[in-house]
Amino acid sequence: MEYRPTEWDARAQQLWRDLAVYRADFPSDREPFYVLDMFPYPSGAGLHVGHPLGYIASDIVGRFMRHKGFNVLHPMGFDAFGLPAEQYAIQTGQHPATTTEANILRYREQLNRLGLGFDWSREVQTCDADYYRWTQWVFLELFGAWFNKGSARAERIETLKEHLSARGTEGLEAACHGKPECSAAEWAQMNAAEREALLQHFRLAYRSESLVNWCPALGTVLANDEVVNGLSERGGHPVVQKAMLQWSMRISAFAQRLLDGLEDLNWSESIKETQRHWIGRSQGARIQFRVLAAGAAGEAASSQQPVAGGAGEADMLEVFTTRPDTIFGATFMVVAPEHPLLAQWTSPDQKADVDAYCERAARRSERERQADTKSCSGVFTGSYVEHPFTREPIPIWTSDYVLMGYGTGAVMAVPGHDSRDHALAKAMGLPIVQVVESAEPVDVQQEAFEAKSGRAMASDFLNGLSTLEAIDRAIEELQSRGLGSRTIQFRLRDAVFGRQRYWGEPIPIAYRDGVPEGLDAAELPLRLPAVDKYLPTADGEPPLARAEHWFSAEGLPLETTTMPGWAGSSWYFLRYMDPRNDDALVGRAAADYWGQVDLYVGGSEHGTGHLLYSRFWTHALHDLGHIGFKEPFKRLVNQGMIQGISAFVHRIEGSKTVVSAELAGGYSTQKLHVDVSLVNERNEVDQEALKAWMPDWSETQFIPAQGPIRVEREVEKMSKSKYNVVNPDALADQHGADAVRLFEMFLGPIEQSKPWDTQGMSGVISFLKKSARMLPKRQRGEASEEELRILHHLIDKLQRDVETLSFNTSVSAMMIAVNAWSALPNIAESTLLDFAVLLEPFAPHSAEAMWAELGAPGSVVLAPYPILLPEYLVKDTVVYPVQFNGKTRFQLEMPSSASAAEVETAVLAHERTAHFLEGRTPKKIIVVPGRIANVVG
Repeated sequence: MEYRPTEWDARAQQLWRDLAVYRADFPSDREPFYVLDMFPYPSGAGLHVGHPLGYIASDIVGRFMRHKGFNVLHPMGFDAFGLPAEQYAIQTGQHPATTTEANILRYREQLNRLGLGFDWSREVQTCDADYYRWTQWVFLELFGAWFNKGSARAERIETLKEHLSARGTEGLEAACHGKPECSAAEWAQMNAAEREALLQHFRLAYRSESLVNWCPALGTVLANDEVVNGLSERGGHPVVQKAMLQWSMRISAFAQRLLDGLEDLNWSESIKETQRHWIGRSQGARIQFRVLAAGAAGEAASSQQPVAGGAGEADMLEVFTTRPDTIFGATFMVVAPEHPLLAQWTSPDQKADVDAYCERAARRSERERQADTKSCSGVFTGSYVEHPFTREPIPIWTSDYVLMGYGTGAVMAVPGHDSRDHALAKAMGLPIVQVVESAEPVDVQQEAFEAKSGRAMASDFLNGLSTLEAIDRAIEELQSRGLGSRTIQFRLRDAVFGRQRYWGEPIPIAYRDGVPEGLDAAELPLRLPAVDKYLPTADGEPPLARAEHWFSAEGLPLETTTMPGWAGSSWYFLRYMDPRNDDALVGRAAADYWGQVDLYVGGSEHGTGHLLYSRFWTHALHDLGHIGFKEPFKRLVNQGMIQGISAFVHRIEGSKTVVSAELAGGYSTQKLHVDVSLVNERNEVDQEALKAWMPDWSETQFIPAQGPIRVEREVEKMSKSKYNVVNPDALADQHGADAVRLFEMFLGPIEQSKPWDTQGMSGVISFLKKSARMLPKRQRGEASEEELRILHHLIDKLQRDVETLSFNTSVSAMMIAVNAWSALPNIAESTLLDFAVLLEPFAPHSAEAMWAELGAPGSVVLAPYPILLPEYLVKDTVVYPVQFNGKTRFQLEMPSSASAAEVETAVLAHERTAHFLEGRTPKKIIVVPGRIANVVG
């Protein structure tokens, strides 16, 4: 039987479609297993060989579990809303839905070409109104909910209204922003607009003024991960920080829950640590510093007055610190350039400088500001605060290393013990004081002493106390003076939800006299309207403002921003469980049956945003009674990146002449990417193909004129822009889908990044051919002991490998087994049938062809997994390393049943023992049964 991949691939895939072998059943008596891939955004470039790496791994697990008798759910869909399709629509005028559907068709063809076992009957697309109807429904559920800190869960907004009616905000433990307060009487007197303005402080989906990444050229708000070095990732347009009225999600309310939930998840420690860092739990104190009127630093504090005169928000500058023990080392304060009270804390003579600095800071993203540890800048505001213990005036500065979104947007700067504070102090000539003792001499004037612990010094009543003791003592004293409190702070901030884009889910909110109201569920889906252009209006309104008749059923104006890309991807795993349910996001019976995703495979680039948002929505939906579990993904595996091996030609600068790589040192050249398809296995570029590749290369000359032109190779990220992309379906057409699948797994551990070299496929192709050539050796008799020993060692190895996703060693083990079987004169048909099942998860097309050739009924996909017989794993012999005084000199094979005395006798009788003893009598022989023998003396 010869390897015929083109024929086998087509025949197997048609059989699988005819038998619907991948369809997941519900209801079912079988135990469920839910394996999921992070679903792709369908770009116009299609898939390259790096993309299917995780899909193939999850497919192997799904197929294996199906053989084991599980009811496997392995769905696929498309994250189809997004900025790329919208940008293309702006450029061409073509509706984003048209290009998106074409891209989805291309992706689906490529995925199917690799024989990936997806249940396409459950396909979802986030841009489908039947799908985003439920995304909008989730938004309304969150709009109608709040987080009760007392019960530590999300609750319906009606319970909040009941509390406000009975007691106002007295005794209310709620996650909120700002400082909303009212009495029961005041609540009763409020009109609808006033009540909603108060409720907006508590809703899980709320509207408030937020600092966002605004890109004027794109006319939209961008997420942090869409901004690179102050420019939009797409298009490279300038991005500025801007305060805008925005819809947000109160994910911060769930920070502790999201942190605690990590403990029981089977995720890599690196991803867990990334999540912990992003959530950022800190214990410390909030401290209030009394703001003094602008004046000279030398003035007595008692002669200065509060800046705002009378009780007001601007009278106190509040900071959060994890190290209140260092408060005596605070020599200045720093507030974020976006701080809402900065203007009130700026003296008239400093206003111009502060305004100019804030304008510059607005052009830097928060990520850029956090990452920049080399430069430091700031401006004095002209105002001071009073130190709570010494009552000395401390100057207030503004600097962009302080972020408004973390803590209070202000810090007490302790330059003696914080590097960022130290940099600003050195740059501006501000005082630096050491307040934590060091075991070795340090000079804090030159470098911050960033001690995690120590003893307090130069700190009045804290002197001599350990760090932990000093923290507690400082907080107690602050609390007694009414100037501070013990608190827990999180880095996690609420997620800005609205986008000024067209190609996204419309937010189901209408406005009655400017007051937001959620649409009735019966009005969903709120479909994307037609617009004349996919651009903001002339006055800067989002594209939906261009739509005619953009009103609710009642005639109220509708929200014109759309949801972000992460909205539809935050819950899609739930819809796969029950994709055609018209009455619910997911039926409770289906959700209870399938439960959490058993295995989730995807890239580590989603380690923060997507995973946090999905976990947040799942926790909220659980609290509101829609599903029975809090965490969405039991086990998470991040596949590594398959890198490309780029090809570079050396072109002489200022010319059109390309010189062979080995001669490039003699010229001044540019290294330019060329398409790897133009290069052969000897790293020689096809000269005529290069000239025909692009118009700019048509007049290329070569040195040497007659000899080969060699390229330089480098491993880089696989990217269309680097011309190092390898097309998986083209390889499948040439070598077979199974060869691609096996080679991707054989490259190395799934979590590691590794370079792609198509020439390396020859090994797996040879294995597939050798597997097919075993079939003519089949015989109907009983399998030999040797056959069965090989078979059951392979079963054992594959079962262990699937658990750890060690598929590179699985492929190697199958190669070893096939080599061993091929050396036998014949092979039992039963052994070959079992091998076909073992091979199927990895190379399903070849396995299906073998199954059919052996005359087995139905599809190998549905066959039960061979049962492991442990007796065939027992080795008859043991190989003992024989050592002389600890050095291994030779090996001795003994029966497994041999006693220590028998091993000792055999060692003494061995012909090489006399040589190493050189006539000496050994003092003793130590035998560790089954492991080692050591001759001493």
